[in-house]
Amino acid sequence: MGRFSIIVLEKVFQATSNRIGCNLRTLRISITATALIILAAAGWFFMDLHSWSRRPAPAHGNESEILFTVHPGEGPDTLARRLAGRGLLTSAWRFKLLARLKGADRSIKAGEYKLSACLTPSELLDVFTKGRVNLHRLTIPEGYNIKQISVRLEKGGFMAADVFLKEALNSDFARQMGIAGDSFEGYLFPDTYHLPAGITSRRLITLMVERFWQQFKPGWRQRAAELGMTVHQVVTLASIIEKETGDAAERPLISSVFHNRLKKGMRLESDPTVIYGLKDFDGNLTRKDLRAYSPYNTYRIKGLPPGPIANPGLDSIRAALYPAKTDYLYFVAKKDGTHYFSTNIREHNRAVRKYQLGRRTGRKSS
Repeated sequence: MGRFSIIVLEKVFQATSNRIGCNLRTLRISITATALIILAAAGWFFMDLHSWSRRPAPAHGNESEILFTVHPGEGPDTLARRLAGRGLLTSAWRFKLLARLKGADRSIKAGEYKLSACLTPSELLDVFTKGRVNLHRLTIPEGYNIKQISVRLEKGGFMAADVFLKEALNSDFARQMGIAGDSFEGYLFPDTYHLPAGITSRRLITLMVERFWQQFKPGWRQRAAELGMTVHQVVTLASIIEKETGDAAERPLISSVFHNRLKKGMRLESDPTVIYGLKDFDGNLTRKDLRAYSPYNTYRIKGLPPGPIANPGLDSIRAALYPAKTDYLYFVAKKDGTHYFSTNIREHNRAVRKYQLGRRTGRKSS
């Protein structure tokens, strides 16, 4: 190849390189500009999302609080649409994106929520992922039996009475929970509970039994053993004491009567135990009722009935474990709601004539 040809090729190559270099510089500038535009757009978008997530939806109507239920298995898509439909969000798709960016889309917990109309989208998401469900107050009075508890639950809208009763009478479940009896009678601690909507009967019973054991002091097992009693017998006696008097100051005295009778081999002769064993009680305890046999009729059986007749409070449990030191063997209800205590049958019969006038309705005597 001649020198001239080489010179020509060099010039062509140089010109081509210059053009390519120019194109590459232009391409780099274009790519850089595009990237900057994308980054700027992304930055603006995320700043907008961040700002949106911290702004509550415009006030609507007169609702300051809204009850809202997140259904089991509900994902952020459906949830966002329903929130927007209730006026709690201005943008469903932004909420879905926010949930995914925060990794919260799989952490939303089902339940009933009481939501403030001024909550921001970010705060709403926080409420749902932390499961801050709305709680309903339930108060179980001392001395309620499981049937009475079931009625209160149904009236309060928590669950059907028969659903609760079925679980409360489940002997297999009771044994799983460490209960010596065939039901949960006596171990559903009377207290005030704050419960989520839709709570199951099994979960509620578990909560109540756990509350019982929290209140039953560690040293009380040893005290029961010192008395020659099992925990179940203590709870049974406590339930009878609970039903015999509403006066907390009298409970150790009532307890002393029963302890003294048990030591002497006397029947307890407690009206509330008879009533518990009746299928239908109309409020009038008759002599026929007292003669009828049932494992709960302490006029017929000796010793304690097979299990509690109610769910006692702490004072009654304490009284069963620590009775007053007396020689009393009898008591009868006076007209002021307290009791007259006697050490012998003659004195007791005089008290019955004085305070009961031969009537057994609402009678509390032993």
